[in-house]
Amino acid sequence: MDLLNTLVDKGLRRELPTRDEALAVLATSDDDLLDVVAAAGKVRRHWFGRRVKLNYLVNLKSGLCPEDCSYCSQRLGSTAGILKYTWLKPDQASDAAAAGVAGGAKRVCLVASGRGPTDRDVDRVSETIRTIKDNNEGVEVCACLGLLSDGQAERLREAGADAYNHNLNTSEATYGEITTTHTYEDRVDTVQKAHAAGLSACSGLIAGMGESDEDLVDVVFSLRELDPDSVPVNFLIPFEGTPLGKEWNLTPQRCLRILAMTRFVCPDVEVRIAGGREVHLRTMQPLALHLANSIFLGDYLTSEGQAGKADLEMIADAGFEVEGTDQVTLPEHRAAGGCHDGGGVCGSGDGGACGSDAAPEASEPRTAADARTDLVAVRRRGAGTDLAPNA
Repeated sequence: MDLLNTLVDKGLRRELPTRDEALAVLATSDDDLLDVVAAAGKVRRHWFGRRVKLNYLVNLKSGLCPEDCSYCSQRLGSTAGILKYTWLKPDQASDAAAAGVAGGAKRVCLVASGRGPTDRDVDRVSETIRTIKDNNEGVEVCACLGLLSDGQAERLREAGADAYNHNLNTSEATYGEITTTHTYEDRVDTVQKAHAAGLSACSGLIAGMGESDEDLVDVVFSLRELDPDSVPVNFLIPFEGTPLGKEWNLTPQRCLRILAMTRFVCPDVEVRIAGGREVHLRTMQPLALHLANSIFLGDYLTSEGQAGKADLEMIADAGFEVEGTDQVTLPEHRAAGGCHDGGGVCGSGDGGACGSDAAPEASEPRTAADARTDLVAVRRRGAGTDLAPNA
């Protein structure tokens, strides 16, 4: 397929595909799916070999968020039966992090619900970061605390944070349909603050919220322009009790096409399979490792993932290896900071303009009859409970 040969060549050169090329990936047929995976896999292996980075989530503060993000079980007005608790103490968070590190996680992601941290919250998280780093040699720490005010990213960096996560989630054009209590521009501003403070920026998307192929391409192209080091691809977990609780739009095949498109647009960044992989990829998860070079180990913020042991077995069975703390995740040109030029596109090509040929139509979306509500399990273990974590 000429399209795939072109995309592989561009990926190896870090050249941006055209929008039509990205749309065409999403519109490929199921008959062509393995060819798409094989092509994107060449790009993934060129930049990351067969390594898989493991990340581990610690939910520092769960529920009771004043924001109205429609996808979130912790949102204002959510009736999802999730765990709700206030801030974990530093030693509690460190114990939770240690379980993930023992399971093979290289990065610990500290997340707290809310619009954004107060200065007192930054102090609290800073102490937690220092405690985790003191107790776990070589671990990376990423903070995800919402919208940042001036100076907060610098304080987190001084405390030892390596990265900051703040997802764009969806396209700018449709953002107001998903969230009204803050703007798309607010999110962009926080990612830029993290960059400016010297933190490794992590920003991604959520697929399956009823968006179009054009919306998916828009948000991934916007992420390419923001130039984060890590792009987590979440697949909506439709929690009952949230506005998007009835949205079951994804198939395993569509998830793989979304991951492949993301890899072609962001060839040399850490593409992470994030929330929802067990719900939507299901038995196709091993194929996704040919596209992404990073996953979360075990559970998520408010939902349960597959057993941590099963994650490790899946990686080994698929012929991949867990990335060690002594290995550098990013390619040399990114690890050295050479691609961060103030938000410009990383790569040698300008990508060109959108061509005049229309992409073929995508396959029909799923319906409520395809819902796999049996795979949506609220987290009842780990952080915030007396039960052992899944790691």
